[in-house]
Parts: sequence; C-alpha cells; structure tokens
Amino acid sequence: MLSPKDTLSTYWLRVQHELLPWLDEALGPLGPRHVQLVGVLGLARIEALVPSCSGLVGRPPSERAALARAFVAEAVFNFPTTIMLIEMLGADKKLRQLCGWQRLGQLPSEATFSRAFAGFAKSALPSRLHEALIKATHGDRLVCHISRDSTAIEAREKPAAKPKPPLTAKFRRGRPRRGEVRPPAPLRRIERQVGGMSLAAMLADLPGHCDVGSKRNAQGFQESWKGYKLHIDTADGQIPVSCILTAASVHDSQAAIPLATMTAARVVNLYDLMDSAYDVAEIKQYSRDLGHIPITDTNPRVTPGLKHEIAQEAKRRRRVGHHSAEQIRYRERTAAERVNADLKDNHGGRTLRVRGADKVMCHLMFGILVITALQLVRLVI
Repeated sequence: MLSPKDTLSTYWLRVQHELLPWLDEALGPLGPRHVQLVGVLGLARIEALVPSCSGLVGRPPSERAALARAFVAEAVFNFPTTIMLIEMLGADKKLRQLCGWQRLGQLPSEATFSRAFAGFAKSALPSRLHEALIKATHGDRLVCHISRDSTAIEAREKPAAKPKPPLTAKFRRGRPRRGEVRPPAPLRRIERQVGGMSLAAMLADLPGHCDVGSKRNAQGFQESWKGYKLHIDTADGQIPVSCILTAASVHDSQAAIPLATMTAARVVNLYDLMDSAYDVAEIKQYSRDLGHIPITDTNPRVTPGLKHEIAQEAKRRRRVGHHSAEQIRYRERTAAERVNADLKDNHGGRTLRVRGADKVMCHLMFGILVITALQLVRLVI
C-alpha cells in the first residue's frame, strides 16, 4: 500500500508528464496560476461531493461542479470580487475551460453565481472538501507538531446587538451575611467543554455572529476590528488541518478545546504548540488526555508575581545561550503565522464581500482548501 507521500508524488508526476503537456497542446501554454489551479482541482476532487446535473427532468440548473471550480479559481488567483471572477472567465479562455465551460455563452449570470455560493455555504462544501483532503493525505501519517492560533477577519456588515444579560438577584460584594444563601456561580465555557460536551454542542455554544474584537498586536498596541475570528490548527509544512469561525470578541482559549477535538478526529499528532492566550490549566490537561504534549508560552497573568521571574530567567538564558528542547520546538509555531498571512495576502482573507457566518466561512475555506493543496504539492516537489 502506497503512503500518502508516495501517492502525492505519483499524482504530481502524472500531472507534470501527462496532464500538463496535454493541456498545453489543447489550450495553449499555461501560466503559473493556471498550473496551480490544475493541481488544486486534481487534489480537491470536487466532483466527488458535488452531484452532476445531467439527466435531470426539466430545465437543468447550471453545472454546480463548474461553479465550485470557479470559486476555487477565485481563491487561487485572489480575485477580490465575484464580478472580477466572471470578467476574467470571459476574457481568459484557458481559465474558463479549466473550470468546465467550453464556450463564452455558457457562462452563468452573476445571480447564478450568487445562488450557487449560497448553496455551497449552506452545505459547507469547501469545509467538507478540506476535511476529505486532510484525511486522505494525513490519515495514516504521524504529525509531529500542531500549531494553534487565530487571525482577525474584517467584515463589511453591521455588528450584531449584544444580548442583554438575564436579570438576577444582586448581592452585596464580599462575604455573605449570616444566613444568606447565594446560588453557585455558573460554569465557565471551558469548564462546560471539558465536562462531557460533544463537538457539535461545543461549536453551537461558541458565538458566531459579527461583532467587534480587540487584541494587542506584535508591536504592543491595542487594535480593534469589526467581523469575525478564524481559529486554525496547522500541521508541519504549513498545512491547515481544521478551522473554526467565531465572533471577533471570542477569546482564543474558548475555541481551543473544540478545535483540538476536531483535529484529533483527523490526524494523530504529538505536540500542541500554543501561545500565551492558551495558558489555561483545562486546555493543557485536555491536550494531555488526547495523548499530546502541550507546549504553551507562559502567561504572566496566570500566576501573580511571575512576570519579573520570567523576565529574569529569559535574560539569564540569553546570556548563557541556553535553549531548552521545548523552546526549540516552540519555534515551529511560526507555521501558524505563515498560514494566516498566506490566507490574507494571497487567497481572499482580506477581500471579504459576503455577509453572514456561513458565507464568510465558505469564502475563507475555499482559500484554506487552496493553501492546503498547494502546500501538499510543494512538499512533494
């Protein structure tokens, strides 16, 4: 039985020596982005999840597989809008034929593209394609590091109104009076997650609407944005394994346990690499329960008075040039930062024009699918 790497190597050799020469002869010389699109479409296997419309009674709808390939092309070429995608399909004969339309008159209207995208978002097509690709290429592979991080996603929609907190009895701060009975404090979200919730229940419990988020950037300045937050688990080789979309105000630690559960169902890994936002005892213990070794940057706010000790220890280590094995492994977490930057700079992460969590996730997952396929091809080459 061939390993996933051998299978990918065989696939890419056939693409290079058989498919690409045939396409060059049939369509003319292909550009670098056209070659990337061929590789992504071959790995994604859209036809396996999108049924064909042939053989239906009555007026057939536009071919959904061709429309799905067009949205993959939008992520590959990083077109900012669907209108530009349609214009390029009309002007670029090679791109149009790679997507599945032989003649210019076969191109659907903008409304048809919009309806098809809404259908793909409702069925989570790109997410299912990405999951199938990860299981096919990493199902029998041992992954060393999983790097966990999130990235801000700016949206062009109005933030949802914050729900009013339920009315509860107010009590005086401090110790209760004699004979006073106070109800127990409600469980935190992380405590509920480790208390036996299913993955579906954990995902449903996470807020997914558009709102305002804020965080401190790498330069130490506070920045805010309106939209969402995409949480990504990245394997070695800058390969996204699983993703969760939440509201922008959700803290990174709230999505760590459902994200780890989703990743554990797709790949087997050894180490979980996380920054100081995930320095929570329940998250570390959940990682150990999955059979992983958590390596987390220390958050000084967790233990009061620890910040000075950490700074002194860091100075001492820099002075003697000593780095522990965990510090060396933690450097691999830069893969998560590179995936975040690649999504925003090259595959549609900054050109969000749709509204609603389902459509936003669909748009982003087309980009994640492209990143995954391209990185798999690069690793083979």
